[in-house]
Amino acid sequence: MIDETNLKILSILQQKARVPNVEVARQVNMAPSAVLERIRKLEKQGIIDGYEVILNPKCLNRDMVAFVHVYLHHASQSDQTGPLLARIPEIQEIHFVTGKDCFLVKIRVSGTAALGETLTQKIGAIAEVKRTETTIVLKTYKESSQIPLDSVNISEIIETPHHEPKE
Repeated sequence: MIDETNLKILSILQQKARVPNVEVARQVNMAPSAVLERIRKLEKQGIIDGYEVILNPKCLNRDMVAFVHVYLHHASQSDQTGPLLARIPEIQEIHFVTGKDCFLVKIRVSGTAALGETLTQKIGAIAEVKRTETTIVLKTYKESSQIPLDSVNISEIIETPHHEPKE
C-alpha cells in the first residue's frame, strides 16, 4: 500500500538513488530499518523498477540526439519490429505511436556519421521498415525519466505484485 511516507521516499530516491538509507530515514522521520523495509516492499511490488546511473553523454562523445519516426509497411508488424529496434544499442527509447503506423525512437550517437550508420545499416536493415524521418536535436533544455510525484493520487496507484526489479 502506498502512503504519503512512501511517496516521500520515492521522491528522495528519484532525486538521488544512492542516498544512504540513514539519510532517507532522517528526511522521513523514521528508523532506517523501517525505511529499508518500505523500499524492499516498493521493489517487490514493482513500483521501484530499478536503479540507474545517469552518465554525461558529452563526456562519452555521445551528445548528438535524434528523434526518428520509423514507418512500417504495415501496423501489424509492430510487435515484430519493436524488439528488433530494441536490440540497437544507440536507440534509447522506442514508442509505437498513433498516426501513420510508426515508431518514434530516440537515438544518441557521437555525430552525423554514426547517426547515418545507425539509420541505414541498423534500422534500415529491418525488413518491416518502410522509411524513416529524422529530427536532430540542436539543444536540450530538459531531459528526465523522473515521474512527478507531487500530484499523484495515492488511491490510483497500481501495484504490480511479485515483480522482479531490474538489475
